[in-house]
Amino acid sequence: MSKKRLATVWLDGCSGCHMSFLDMDERLLALASLIDLVYSPLVDAKEFPENVDLTLVEGAVSSEEDLHKIQIVRQRTTTLVSLGDCAVTANVPGMRNPFGLKPVYDRAYRENVTFDPGIPNQVVPALLPYSRPVHEIVTVDVFVPGCPPSADTIFYVLTELLEGRQPDVSQKTRFGS
Repeated sequence: MSKKRLATVWLDGCSGCHMSFLDMDERLLALASLIDLVYSPLVDAKEFPENVDLTLVEGAVSSEEDLHKIQIVRQRTTTLVSLGDCAVTANVPGMRNPFGLKPVYDRAYRENVTFDPGIPNQVVPALLPYSRPVHEIVTVDVFVPGCPPSADTIFYVLTELLEGRQPDVSQKTRFGS
């Protein structure tokens, strides 16, 4: 059996879902015989590859960079998984939505700065008007809520998908847990 090509992507989130992924501990070794990790913040690949079988996406779509990345990821991925509450609902990144961009930028880059206050126009990706869950931008195949989802849930979802089954996470996780 050939190995499936797995990627993980981190958009606007805290990396808690990736930490839960790593918390699979020795089960990562079992997965290693089934997958090739072809892209992730956990590896050194700089460009999202072609022909990815399965991608786990953590975080909301909040910046121009996130928007560009998720569109490429969707084009190059067979099965896309929204992993965690930020990817599924925009969760914490979406808390800025009621305020609008100007007050958010002012608070972050003018009011809370003691040296050289000002909104950056280089290096920091431009924010979109609203932080959005992944499915509002691209088609998502599997939703895995949780903040973050447990290692057990992530392992279950991965093994089900690798076996060609649609995972039922209704008894495994819920929003915020």
